[in-house]
Amino acid sequence: MYAPRPDHRRDSYATTDFESVYLKPKQTTGAEFYDRSDLSRRVGLVGVGVASLFGWLCIIEGFMIFLSKNTISSGVVVITLGNGWEKELLCLGLNLMVTACTEATGFVHGIALRSALASERRLRFNTNLRLLSAASGWFSPNGTLCNVVMAILLIVSYSSSLLVIVMVDTESSSGVANAGLAVCVSEVPLIVLGVTLQLQAIIALASVRSANILTWSSSAFDITAALVHHAQILPEPGRSMRGVGDDVRWGPVSPSAKQPSAWRAHPSVRKVVMTLLGLVVICIAWGIIIMHLSDRSMSNAVRTWSFLPRPQSHFIAYSIPLAGGVYWYWVLYYINMAGIQGPLTLALHCSELVVNVVRDERVWRKATTTKGTTISPHPLATVFGSPLNVALLVLKPLLHWMLGLAISLAGTAENGYLTAIAVSMWPFQILNYAAALLIPSLAFTVIVLCRPGGPQPAAYGHVQTLANLIDEWSTTMWWGHKNGGFPYHHAGELVCPPLPLVSLTGWMVGTSDCRLAGVDMDGLYA
Repeated sequence: MYAPRPDHRRDSYATTDFESVYLKPKQTTGAEFYDRSDLSRRVGLVGVGVASLFGWLCIIEGFMIFLSKNTISSGVVVITLGNGWEKELLCLGLNLMVTACTEATGFVHGIALRSALASERRLRFNTNLRLLSAASGWFSPNGTLCNVVMAILLIVSYSSSLLVIVMVDTESSSGVANAGLAVCVSEVPLIVLGVTLQLQAIIALASVRSANILTWSSSAFDITAALVHHAQILPEPGRSMRGVGDDVRWGPVSPSAKQPSAWRAHPSVRKVVMTLLGLVVICIAWGIIIMHLSDRSMSNAVRTWSFLPRPQSHFIAYSIPLAGGVYWYWVLYYINMAGIQGPLTLALHCSELVVNVVRDERVWRKATTTKGTTISPHPLATVFGSPLNVALLVLKPLLHWMLGLAISLAGTAENGYLTAIAVSMWPFQILNYAAALLIPSLAFTVIVLCRPGGPQPAAYGHVQTLANLIDEWSTTMWWGHKNGGFPYHHAGELVCPPLPLVSLTGWMVGTSDCRLAGVDMDGLYA
């Protein structure tokens, strides 16, 4: 006889990413077998503290430039750099710092949002689109309004890092020593950068305070174990061989040699990859248009190709006169830069979903290897142990820096005052940026289209699926065939060491703290 099923409707995995899972009122049951990851909490909060400190340094330095007597038009101060590459190295270093600060605040904010969604019975996957999903309550720190503000602050942070450094022609400026093309640091973007980092840190800490965080671990195992331990999610009988995306409610099934790809199993993965590819196409079109406008002869333009902009490089520019004061015109510069920077910032943010979903699945699939899978890896190993995570961390500041090569600001000073600032677009730097963005876009496409091999059901960090597939929790787990039950079996009984396959009407699969036998590809499992 089949085990009786509760009379409730199963999740639809093909719709939205955040629908209700099977939850019950909170109550603690059994031993606590998940890691609260206090180390992750300490690392995250220290990271937020560093981001806040760097924000204060930017604000203080900005006001020092404002009060300095060596500024041009009380807006920018000249710094002495011997070579052009030193200026680009300074821009790249600033992008690295912005990336480190926003990643720290983003980690804390993401953990709080995941916990808030779990408390509201809306968490389906371990990894969520942090800025595009929200908890209930419009004004909640994890709500829609704060998420919109966080998205704007993130865009403004990266835009500020590109606007801090300005090239200024001081040939006609009598008050500046060594007049010529000078590298300058501007006060307004520096202060804005500091303020945006401070606000992100404040929102992240407020979201932590408002959420009931069961675990700070990024592991899909820990959040699933925490929800099971507190009876917030219940394993479903009859689904020990059914992965995420399997819409059949329950019952015995034969193992499959191939599992669904991330493209099929996770709806948001498709949207992210298509967005990245669309952004590449837009950038290529943008570069070709600018190249055509800068020189009608494409062959002449091609001869001036270079990685870094050069005086002989083709470009187009438009000037914004500063009559009436400098500061109000920074709003126009930010609108220009944020309009171009925003899509890249949000696309790279969404790419975290692809990277983390693939990481969660690879960790789960280690349960069939000789060494098994670890339920609570070291917090730093979670990030730096994944090649995709490391690649994305490197790509974020690099792509933002390359975008700064494609569109830049250059000012003109006369008699110690800025008279105009030109916005320049460099076609080959735009195409270089498009090529750099194309590489991870194609890599993500290939990875998410690949179907994992083997009979182990795919989960991709889906908490309900992991709760169904894992019947015994231990520090190191293995997945495989178990003997027991009749005529169809569900997870729950341990046989260790592994026994030979037996001829029963049905078998069961599950996890154990020791290695299990392989499944029978012709058998029925429930």
